[in-house]
Amino acid sequence: MDSQQVDIDGSVLEGGGQILRMAVSLSAILKIPIRVKSIRAGRDKPGLRAQHLKGLEVARDISGGKLWGSSLHSTEIVFHPGHLLGGNFSADTETAGSVSLLIQVILPCALFSPSPVHLSLRGGTNADMAPQIDYTVTVFKKLLEKFGGNFEGCIEKRGYFPRGGGLVHMKIDPVSQLCPVTLLDLGQVTRVWGRAFVAGNIHVQEAKKMAELCQNEIKSALGNIPVEIIGYKESPQQAVGNGSGVNLFAETSTGCILGGSSLGKRNLNVHEVSSQAVKELIDALKSGACVDTHSQDQVIILMALAAGKSSIMCGPITLHTKTAIHIAQILTKVCFHIEECSDGRSIISCEGIGMKAVSSSPMEH
Repeated sequence: MDSQQVDIDGSVLEGGGQILRMAVSLSAILKIPIRVKSIRAGRDKPGLRAQHLKGLEVARDISGGKLWGSSLHSTEIVFHPGHLLGGNFSADTETAGSVSLLIQVILPCALFSPSPVHLSLRGGTNADMAPQIDYTVTVFKKLLEKFGGNFEGCIEKRGYFPRGGGLVHMKIDPVSQLCPVTLLDLGQVTRVWGRAFVAGNIHVQEAKKMAELCQNEIKSALGNIPVEIIGYKESPQQAVGNGSGVNLFAETSTGCILGGSSLGKRNLNVHEVSSQAVKELIDALKSGACVDTHSQDQVIILMALAAGKSSIMCGPITLHTKTAIHIAQILTKVCFHIEECSDGRSIISCEGIGMKAVSSSPMEH
């Protein structure tokens, strides 16, 4: 890859943190120096927040790179990667900043490191405007396995808004190469499962009620398939602060797993929280897509780096996905093709570059 510095405009399309996360990951993997300007220009409060800053710092460490402009509220950074490293790395947002979004930065780098990467990440495990950690360790994990990647995740402690304080441990095994994936047939739903949770001073009966409501709504929508939704309360030793929500998952006959989730808020009752999660899951299944909207943009980096042609049936292309494709095409030079189907679905395909993991490194972290 060309080592000349590439400028990335952080204000284009989605205009948020996704541009930064994906650009930095690809920069580290491909050893392409980058400058990202107008960071999060599309947000009410532009610039780096704590979770973006910590993600940058770990990307710098795991790549043995150099980073300039990494301070809170900064709207421009320069990142010059070195050699990817294996070993132990940690990050603490010191807020309820999403642990799952930290993982989105670090995991692609770790896949191409010379040895396993162990992560200890602190922050919000179940945060708004980001995938819940349950989704990452269930839906995204299974999707990654189709590309030949793998990780082990352990949720030691959950953290909720506004305090954060959650703790997640991960072990990511490197790959020699990622495999191309063809996912064009959703198949039939074979089972649905999930969990409704509460923590802190919220009574366990709310969790049990949400579980019951979800179970009934799903059976009404999908008919006679196995459904198991559990309601429970997190122990004080395993959760920081008050929180509640629902995480639902559906598996199909072709091995697809899709998700739906919602978080409790002061202005929402248990019926509304339950209905939001169920609607998200049912909408994903009815779309006929093999990935839901949360995974749609996350597969783009995997497709671009895989060794061969990948094709994935999606629903309508989201702005996040368009943004991911834009960044992937700039840094990998891969050409993505989107075929729009008459039923509103879209097939995303590309010929990946066949990125290979580094076989050795000057040092371990």
